[in-house]
Amino acid sequence: MTESWNGAGLPPVAAARVAAGRAGGTWSSALSTGEFAAIRSVGFEPVGQVMGSAVYRVGRSGRYWGYHACGYRGGWLNDGNRAAVALSGRGGPSAPLVKVLDDARRAALGRMTAECAAFGGDGVVAARLTMAPFPAAPHCLEFKVIGTAVRAAGQVRPNRPFTSHLDGQGFAKLITAGWVPVDLLVGMSIGVRHDDYRTGLQRFSWSNQEVDGWTELVGQVRADARAQLHRQAAEHGGDGVVLSGNSLRVWEEHCLVRDKQTDHITESTMIGTAVARFATAPAEPRTLTVMPLNGDGERLRRRLARAARR
Repeated sequence: MTESWNGAGLPPVAAARVAAGRAGGTWSSALSTGEFAAIRSVGFEPVGQVMGSAVYRVGRSGRYWGYHACGYRGGWLNDGNRAAVALSGRGGPSAPLVKVLDDARRAALGRMTAECAAFGGDGVVAARLTMAPFPAAPHCLEFKVIGTAVRAAGQVRPNRPFTSHLDGQGFAKLITAGWVPVDLLVGMSIGVRHDDYRTGLQRFSWSNQEVDGWTELVGQVRADARAQLHRQAAEHGGDGVVLSGNSLRVWEEHCLVRDKQTDHITESTMIGTAVARFATAPAEPRTLTVMPLNGDGERLRRRLARAARR
């Protein structure tokens, strides 16, 4: 492909893939047989495998980019100045880093959604979002998302394609229960906390005790990532979030403010799908099938016959 692309709309290679799929009249997917059958059972058909990717240069080194600055202004000795958590969600130095990671994910998801729309799909199921270093470029990351575009058999079309991490069976169960997926979301937070005097005493104590500064660090970062996820769900019209997974990464770096001292950095990432209710009526009660395995079967039939004559 030699066609230039300005970053808007479908990439040329994706447009060629869509054209080839339409011309051939066949579709491809990563669905298993069970997933395919489950999607069909709720009135949807796969229309093609779709993907979106974006390569971003991300300065991830706290020492040279300032993203991991703790902002601590206390002294080395016990001066009563307890270290606070510099949180990305509260405008900490790591906020620009979280933003560029979020922009990269949104770009990849947007391109996958555009390809789904080009196929005539109503949404994407079994979407898998990955982030990996770009070869031979230490400060570059590739954000990639791949899923299967599906289309409803009816005439009602959504305003924009939905995206979801749910597999075929999970998607079918969601639809059957009266819910629809809205968007695949990522909530992320980074927090930095200086290892102050109190933390040092607790860290190297001979007795068993809580290092409360580190408890505070991981607690605030997890809560901020969850808050980001819920905020995005509300913005996209979701009533709730079905979580796909969450990760927590903690590491130590030299303090940017005070040389020869250390900070701890925590990164929390939560991935899930926002869902919305489309039916509020209670589900019909299911009939319980009973199959007698002994002579009680004949007595049961006689009892049912008597009840039917009344």
